[in-house]
Amino acid sequence: MIFYTLYANDRGELLDDPYLQMLGGSGDKWVAPDPEEMTPLPEGASLVTVPRQRAVGLDGYGSPKLVSGDEAAWAVAALLPQGFTRTLIPAGVRAENGNGKLPLLGYAAIGFYDGQIYAAALQTDEHRKWHPDNFNTDDLPLKIKKFRTKYPRNRIYAQLEQCAAEYSCFTAQNIFYRRWEGGIPTENACNACCLGCISEDHMGILSPQVRLSFHPELEEICAVGVEHLAKAEDAIISFGQGCEGDPALNAELLAAAIRKIRAAAGTGTINMNTNAGYAEGVKKMCAAGLDSMRVSIFSCLSHNYNKYHNPRGYDLQTVTDSLKLAKEHGCFIALNLLTFPGFTDMESEIEALLAFVSKNPVDMIQFRNLNIDPLQLWQQIDISEEGTGIVNLIRVLETEAPHLRLGSYTPPVGKKI
Repeated sequence: MIFYTLYANDRGELLDDPYLQMLGGSGDKWVAPDPEEMTPLPEGASLVTVPRQRAVGLDGYGSPKLVSGDEAAWAVAALLPQGFTRTLIPAGVRAENGNGKLPLLGYAAIGFYDGQIYAAALQTDEHRKWHPDNFNTDDLPLKIKKFRTKYPRNRIYAQLEQCAAEYSCFTAQNIFYRRWEGGIPTENACNACCLGCISEDHMGILSPQVRLSFHPELEEICAVGVEHLAKAEDAIISFGQGCEGDPALNAELLAAAIRKIRAAAGTGTINMNTNAGYAEGVKKMCAAGLDSMRVSIFSCLSHNYNKYHNPRGYDLQTVTDSLKLAKEHGCFIALNLLTFPGFTDMESEIEALLAFVSKNPVDMIQFRNLNIDPLQLWQQIDISEEGTGIVNLIRVLETEAPHLRLGSYTPPVGKKI
């Protein structure tokens, strides 16, 4: 299979170049995709132009070439629905006026074959619960209004209304749909300054959402938690959303909330998304009854971990301490692996990941496409070797760590009726 180059003109029309083979990006290299790295464009994916980036392809002599013609030819990409892991980023050349940083989006390379658009992606989890058709429905505003009327003074519901309506956050919307994983933001401080942070402006990048601006009261947290766990389908409540900092820093309050929620709602899963950099906070929340913990991690090598996460007052050893404390309390532990083609699949990174999961109590790896401008990432992180491919990364994990569950989402693991 040979995939051909797709591009967009200034009118936003999608065109194909039948003389240029598709190229994708892996690390700081351009590569022609293998068929196993490509999948028909998934339902729910969006096609977008990559700002200020000229489209390129591979000519018949095996040389990279800019798409040329009578008008501009801009690189295009897919924004993948959840449950699909990107295998290549779009290849392209920044235009002369293209010095600005790209938005924090997970651009995936696309190509054209036999009349069909393909994306550089693999499906890594069941798609149903996170399919875009299930969200932003016509009745969502009415559902939000009912909750806001029932809890007019609850500031968490007010925050979730903003997240659901303005940011189209799926976990916020699930609270109002009364189903699946629902987010409960509670903490605005963080002990890391990650390069790809989506809730705080830094390094010249505007965050796509605004961080929580208040500390909720115990009763506000419990009202949201009990309502969801007691009434939602396959209910999960999660502390640690994109609009907040790290919930473990709020452990005293959240531990009290977990106990009170559990006393009122005996079913469902209580989860925390965290960097696990505050081990004492993790311990308090797990002792209170936390069921599941998802730990975001860019690299299992200390130097790369530090360059991406910029931890404040903790290190990778603290993270491993937190994992062990959580498992001592029976917590289900997932690594939220921030995945970037050409980096995460480097041999040194794969070996470090395998060593990490062999020494630490990890139950699952959740692949999470890292939304960041590639040039920004390469300015901070050394690419010392070529990637072996995301497909290879997954195969190695399946072979060398068969005890791990591989996926993209937090599963229900808590109490059941």
